[in-house]
Amino acid sequence: MKYSKSLLRKKSLLKRNKMHLEVKKFNFNLVFRLIKKHFKSKKIIIGAYYPANYEVNILNFLEEASKNKFKIALPVVQSSTLMRFRLWAIKEPLFVSKFGILEPENKKKEIIPDLVIVPLVAFDRQLNRIGYGRGYYDRCLHKIKKIKNKSIFLGMAYYFQKCKSIPVNKHDFKLHYIFTER
Repeated sequence: MKYSKSLLRKKSLLKRNKMHLEVKKFNFNLVFRLIKKHFKSKKIIIGAYYPANYEVNILNFLEEASKNKFKIALPVVQSSTLMRFRLWAIKEPLFVSKFGILEPENKKKEIIPDLVIVPLVAFDRQLNRIGYGRGYYDRCLHKIKKIKNKSIFLGMAYYFQKCKSIPVNKHDFKLHYIFTER
């Protein structure tokens, strides 16, 4: 039986809200190995997210990346259709946007990340993803890919968010990797 994206989104969010505490720790060393594999010793810019709504908590990873001299950028939603990444240092305060998201100061320069870590609501084996349904990441990742063709796109999810198949359309952005606790 095939499900619509909105039904898969609802089911996956309910499951994530219920089961996120049961998950064992993530081993972010695998992400550092992935960075080393793709970017050698280059100090890259990591586009990430500040976890909310039971998303995978990547703050320890971001702190470690920052200690290793990687630059960190977080998304800033600028309109109902536009999202960009802006630099953020671990100790800097974040501000609640009009969309209810914690973001770095909007005055900072826009950054095009080399690696983008994307929070997921659901995913499948083919590296398709479902987000929150507004298309921010799809549009932003397409733009980043055009500007920095060698950028890597990594989804972050719990294993139980995996679905058999996700319906896709021409606007959906397929990821390079999806990382779970397993």
